[in-house]
Amino acid sequence: MQITAEQVAKLRERTGAGMMECKKALTEHGGDIEKAIEHLRKKGIASASKKAGRTAKEGTVFSFADAAAGAAVLVEVNCETDFVAATDNFKNFVKDVAAHIAKSNPENPTALLSQKYVGDTSKTMDEFLKETIAKVGENITIRRFIRYPLGGGKQVKSYIHMGGKMGVIVEVNMANDAKASDEMFSTYMTDLAMHIAATGPQFLKQEEIPAELVAKEKEIAMAQLMTQNKPADVLEKIAIGKINKYFEENCLIKQKFIKDDKKTVEALTNETSKAMGETLAITRFARFVLGEGVEVVAEETQH
Repeated sequence: MQITAEQVAKLRERTGAGMMECKKALTEHGGDIEKAIEHLRKKGIASASKKAGRTAKEGTVFSFADAAAGAAVLVEVNCETDFVAATDNFKNFVKDVAAHIAKSNPENPTALLSQKYVGDTSKTMDEFLKETIAKVGENITIRRFIRYPLGGGKQVKSYIHMGGKMGVIVEVNMANDAKASDEMFSTYMTDLAMHIAATGPQFLKQEEIPAELVAKEKEIAMAQLMTQNKPADVLEKIAIGKINKYFEENCLIKQKFIKDDKKTVEALTNETSKAMGETLAITRFARFVLGEGVEVVAEETQH
């Protein structure tokens, strides 16, 4: 059977595979495009498995808000090189993954891969991932994501830094949804997200810090002070001062606001609340740095 250039072009558009591979697949399956697609998908999955052991630490952190799905998403997707990260195939894949997460609300990356892809329910997300790996020729991993609901008195702001090298998402309670577009509130949310990007807080507030971590910090502080010839009660007070300093550095609401170090983030929030006549409360946040810890995880997996 004669395979036309139009058939090859159509198969290439649907699969992203090379021209010769498309022509061969069509020839082997008598011009049946669906069977040819299945053939190429199987071939893509086979080649993808060979790449799965390679460390993927480039890629992007991407934010996406879907009003219809009622959710905002922050996701990190990794590949092996910044060259692939800059390609349309990779960028489009990341957008599609974020849109899927917004609509389908998977529990974690493992659960995500087992879901039917909302953009084409004939395939799972795992199959969609492996098809993309075959297209770009590099390993890709959907490493982590956060999904926050929109509306219902919860306002969400995302911020992407350095073209996807870092991303932040933060949620603030404000009962009056109508005031979410006010300039004062918009400025507050933008400043808050950029502050988190710049300072990297580990916790929202002191109460969230595990007791064992606080105990360990106190133990370290006391060990640092043992060489000082001072009474035990004085050393205890100095150690408590060091712990309070730890809280100020690592808890978002206790941090000094990056744009005005005369006030804390908590004070900024209270000031904005008073000026707007609304009660604002930061409820949670996430900060993803591209590739952070990927090599460590890879090494642990290999051992």
